[in-house]
Amino acid sequence: MFDINEVLAKELGIKKWQVDAAVALIDEGNTIPFIARYRKEKTGALNDEILRNLYERLNYLRNLEEKKEQVLKSIEEQGKLTEELAVKIKQAETLVQVEDLYRPYRPKRRTRATVAKEKGLEPLATIIYLQQLTHPVEEEAKNYVNPEKEVASVEEAIAGAMDILAESIADEADYRSYIRDYTFAHGKLVSVAKDSEQKSVYEMYYDFEEPVAKLAGHRVLAINRGEKEKILNVKVVVDTERILNYLAKKTIRKDNAYTTPFLTDMLKDSYERLIAPAVEREIRSMLTDAAEEGAMKVFSKNLEQLLMQPPIVGSTVLGWDPAFRTGCKLAVVDATGKVLDTTVIFPTEPQNKVAESKAVLKKLIDKYHVNLISVGNGTASRESEQVIVEFIKEYGKPLSYVIVNEAGASVYSASKLATEEFPQFDVGQRSATSIARRLQDPLAELVKIDPKSIGVGQYQHDMNQKKLSEVLGGVVEDCVNKVGVDLNTASASLLEYISGISKPIAKNIVAYREANGRFTNRKQLLKVAKLGPKAFEQSAGFLRITGGENPLDATSVHPESYEATMALIKKMGYELSNLAGGELHGIAKKVTDYSTISEELGVGEMTLKDIVKELEKPGRDPRDEMPKPILRNDVLEMKDLTPGMELKGTVRNVIDFGAFVDIGVHQDGLVHVSQMSDKFIKHPLEAVSVGDIVKVKVLSVDMEKKRIALTMKLEESKKNKKKDG
Repeated sequence: MFDINEVLAKELGIKKWQVDAAVALIDEGNTIPFIARYRKEKTGALNDEILRNLYERLNYLRNLEEKKEQVLKSIEEQGKLTEELAVKIKQAETLVQVEDLYRPYRPKRRTRATVAKEKGLEPLATIIYLQQLTHPVEEEAKNYVNPEKEVASVEEAIAGAMDILAESIADEADYRSYIRDYTFAHGKLVSVAKDSEQKSVYEMYYDFEEPVAKLAGHRVLAINRGEKEKILNVKVVVDTERILNYLAKKTIRKDNAYTTPFLTDMLKDSYERLIAPAVEREIRSMLTDAAEEGAMKVFSKNLEQLLMQPPIVGSTVLGWDPAFRTGCKLAVVDATGKVLDTTVIFPTEPQNKVAESKAVLKKLIDKYHVNLISVGNGTASRESEQVIVEFIKEYGKPLSYVIVNEAGASVYSASKLATEEFPQFDVGQRSATSIARRLQDPLAELVKIDPKSIGVGQYQHDMNQKKLSEVLGGVVEDCVNKVGVDLNTASASLLEYISGISKPIAKNIVAYREANGRFTNRKQLLKVAKLGPKAFEQSAGFLRITGGENPLDATSVHPESYEATMALIKKMGYELSNLAGGELHGIAKKVTDYSTISEELGVGEMTLKDIVKELEKPGRDPRDEMPKPILRNDVLEMKDLTPGMELKGTVRNVIDFGAFVDIGVHQDGLVHVSQMSDKFIKHPLEAVSVGDIVKVKVLSVDMEKKRIALTMKLEESKKNKKKDG
């Protein structure tokens, strides 16, 4: 048995003691955000990303050990476990290796080989395989013809013996492992169209082949989808001759004129009928797993960037859900997220009531002092944008608009959650409210939507949905806990992502708040139904109370460190009351010797540094460091774009081969990975993230296909201009 923690330390490039500590904390029921934030001394400050990777691999390796135990027990019960086999199973590093070793001993359904064994043909197979015959195989086979056992002829006896040998060869772990590795290293994935005349998005794969080892993840997922939709035929091809030669060298010990021809045919049958289809399935599965893992990483990074976009605080926002026939739904939301008014206007086709719509707009904006319009980027967005720009010019007072990604707004508006939140609203009113609120506080609003519906990934519906949900749920959990939530205003949807808080407890917190009024200190959490000491320990530091009894409740300082924090404040010549007034911003300069002070106060150095950082800027929001959204008051159309034009845009989505950038013309432009940097980059995420504000230059515009090609290599083009000059 290998040491799981040692394997994890090696894989993750961290110290064994860090793994030991993290695993112990996880096994004690601590959450990843809690360990990352409040147990830094124990783990050596492992961040949430490393901890999540550790947790995932820990589960895999523990499942692997469990599988080994099951396999060893099963083979032992059959009386077939040798010392050599036991060592091989115990040393296996993957589930695939364990399955390969178990294959000969796995209880099988009835196969051609098992039928042949029942007919008593195993001894014949052994004799032929050992190749000691000095006479034709047919002569030996006569001894096994037995009508009572349904072996009617010599040919049937030989065929049955060959079936037994073919299955035995296919079950040999070393052979399968070599063939799998060889196929992966030298095979090609080939896809062809079932109907080459049919137009589809998969046309580039109608006559496609690429080495298996070099296949990009996004291509694997696209080909998989094309195959699933019955547009493509897909197969893995490899040099069969090389594999058959390998099998012959391993199995045909001496060339025997009587047995070699039979064994050569048997090896071909074993490979083509039993090994090749299974290896092809395994390789396709390996490619898909790797592609999904890569896509999940991209999706995770995009989702994190989207959730961590800075909120626009202090603004009354008008949410605009664009549409044609059913009209544009509007919702006015005040700075706290409360809905003040909703209505529907019809400025777009087919009604074109532009003047009437502008009059309604003016009335709403004047009445509620709206200073920002949040427009969804879906159907009729461009037409709505033109109306808004005309209105802003005519209005003559400060007013801006932002195009927001409305992905998931319709999913939310029709959900049970939205119905509970706004029972009196229809789906359009809810959608407009969501579009307004996701500008005011993207995190608080987007947590209400299934992360898979937010639209910042690729091929998300083709992946393992359970695993995708777990991965994305982890991203949301990390983001929510990094920011923290206001205990007195947070929705149950937001609270359930807080460390240690389950869905039922989140609802109980809201119910307690509604029954007893606002929380005035963190200790009151212990009065919430089902919220015990462990849940309190895990959650308290992430739940904030502004204007409460204890100013520390408004910070990320954990209650377990309050005593030490108050001692520190006193030691540095301040009072706790100075914290609420923001008067501790000079405390860091006074803490000169962290080692001595941390020892005096009985807290770790890392914890002390975090406390000081928080006292300097209590309740700081990590999202403030992210780029702010672009506020617009004019509109561009696709026809206005010309090659060479330089613009500012917002990165809306990052995929394996590039990034889509919103440059304000309704159609996002693509910056291919080759156009992102003068330096070589392997993946677009090395250069950009969702929400980044980037400068781009138009390379080309295809009006017919509605495609815009952009480049971020602005400096290079300027240098070339200077050279030309």
